[in-house]
Amino acid sequence: MNIRVGHGYDVHRLVDDRKLILGGVEIPYEKGLLGHSDADVLIHAVCDALLGAAALGDIGKHFPDNDAKFKDIDSRILLREVVKSLQDLGYEISNVDATVIMQKPKLAAFIPQMIENIANDCGTNTDQVNVKATTEEKLGFTGDGSGAAAHAVCLILKK
Repeated sequence: MNIRVGHGYDVHRLVDDRKLILGGVEIPYEKGLLGHSDADVLIHAVCDALLGAAALGDIGKHFPDNDAKFKDIDSRILLREVVKSLQDLGYEISNVDATVIMQKPKLAAFIPQMIENIANDCGTNTDQVNVKATTEEKLGFTGDGSGAAAHAVCLILKK
């Protein structure tokens, strides 16, 4: 059995006049994340972890930010494309573990839906996906409210 681990990281700036989308969930907040797509840092980190585990590069290679067809795209569509690429190579996802880092807003109430979205898009059960949220105690760009970041790790298997 071929067992592979991947890590993903993403960051986006918080700005006015954008929706805040995390894990495919629209979060009520005064600011949203700036990016070419919907700027969902959580989904982007998961995509990069999965792509990295399969040695397929990163999200920018597959969905470049200078390609108009990805402008404002729902990042869940990108995740489903990544999962299809892995499946085409014979991989299955064992688990995904991710952390969103931002000072505000509080995310606990939205995490179950984020987990459900990611599990559905990955073709896994919800007990194979974990999402956490943390602040950075008002330190750095995430702590001062300038942006958000996410880390994700995954394990994929090929039989």
